[in-house]
Amino acid sequence: MARIDEIAPNVFRISIYVPDFGMQFNQFLLKDAEPLLFATGFKAFFPEMQEAVARLIDPSELRWIGFSHFESDECGALNQWLEIAPQSQAVTGLVSGMVNINDFADRPAHVLQNEDVLNIGKKKLRYISTPHVPHGWDAGLFFEESDRTLLTSDLFHHNGDTEPLTKESLAERARGALLEFEEGPLAGYVPYNQKTDRILQNLSELDPSTLAIMHGSSFYGNGKKEILNLREVWKSVMEESYNQSQFNNH
Repeated sequence: MARIDEIAPNVFRISIYVPDFGMQFNQFLLKDAEPLLFATGFKAFFPEMQEAVARLIDPSELRWIGFSHFESDECGALNQWLEIAPQSQAVTGLVSGMVNINDFADRPAHVLQNEDVLNIGKKKLRYISTPHVPHGWDAGLFFEESDRTLLTSDLFHHNGDTEPLTKESLAERARGALLEFEEGPLAGYVPYNQKTDRILQNLSELDPSTLAIMHGSSFYGNGKKEILNLREVWKSVMEESYNQSQFNNH
């Protein structure tokens, strides 16, 4: 059964741990006048997710379905949600709407430009375009402005069946996962390019108090510092990986 924890006011983390992958898949329900689900999980998760959401709201009353980028764990069950919640609509960025969702989804998405704000009641979510951060041309994140919660998608990914919420720094946990991916067949899980620093710096300036993490524990505290710590970790891991590949090629 999915675990549910409130990590910020009316922000509920719905966590499904998959032992075969050794990681959590966390979806987030924001309860408000127009409820929003951030990440649907895989199609196979849908029955468990529907039961979990039903413990919080009537699933048919779901209004918005958000996600970072086009990937099965982000929006694989989108059409199942669109079917059971007749007023629901995917909400995504311009690139995602054009190249993915308006073809994949059973009804058109509500498309946001960078910095547009979606008002779902008391909560207001600012859409931030973040191409290739964490990955994918279409990537973007949502920042809930009233309680300063950043929905981070795969940023800060760390493995294991971890605690729902922590004050402890996640940057070193993220280093472990980055190294694990870079040393295995999934190298390139998160790219690093000349724009990555700028995007992470911009995210840090939001000064979030809660980071809602898709894989692993969520964080509360100095979110600005955590994002800047992640930037340094990410950069160092990618530099180490590049230097090692150059060494191996000689």
